[in-house]
Amino acid sequence: MKRDENQSGIEHPDLRQYEIFKGLSNEQIELATQSMICHFYKKGAIIYNEGSRINGSYIVNSGVLKIYKTGFDGKEQIIRFARKGDLIAFRSVISDELACTTAEAIQETTLCYIPGEALTGFIKTNSEFAMDLMKLTCRELGESNKFLTDIAQKTVRERLAEVLLLLMDTFELDDDNTLQISLTREELANMVGTATESVIRLLSEFKADQLIELNGRKIKLLNIPKLIKVGNVYV
Repeated sequence: MKRDENQSGIEHPDLRQYEIFKGLSNEQIELATQSMICHFYKKGAIIYNEGSRINGSYIVNSGVLKIYKTGFDGKEQIIRFARKGDLIAFRSVISDELACTTAEAIQETTLCYIPGEALTGFIKTNSEFAMDLMKLTCRELGESNKFLTDIAQKTVRERLAEVLLLLMDTFELDDDNTLQISLTREELANMVGTATESVIRLLSEFKADQLIELNGRKIKLLNIPKLIKVGNVYV
């Protein structure tokens, strides 16, 4: 795990601002705050690796992480992104299994680590928190099932359009309709589930069709209704 070590002065966030912790009592919030450790991570830092033992969970206080699996050929498959307010690594804590993904900071990021015994204690004593965590697990499982269906049934062109729309929903657009997240072509390909060369070619086609505008890694969405149609996305 890579991080800047001299970060003990990072102020702990108020956990009540995060949806997942709203079911905790004031006493449990205080206990979680006392037990958690917050650290700053540079871009490119690996928080945990697939196959490693995780003894606690992380709440994202700032920045963005990519959560991915690694194939037999060493290629990444991005599962999702985690941003402020997201809880990660909790499933491995609850199941007492090794991590099934890797988490990497793609921006400067601040995370707060919550020990596993604190998390499982809240699950056992607070039914509202346990239910919220169960809903979060089901939502993530549903997203994974949808991804598998898309890989099996949609063309690469359709999947790229859908990924651009997903990035719009996740990170929103600025006033110029540009995605507020910059990804490499390889990272885009890893989300779509195809070769980098295919994504580069399709982005050029989308540009020629006046669906998007490219400026380095920045992608401006010019025709969202048409992207919805190309991606066969139901809204």
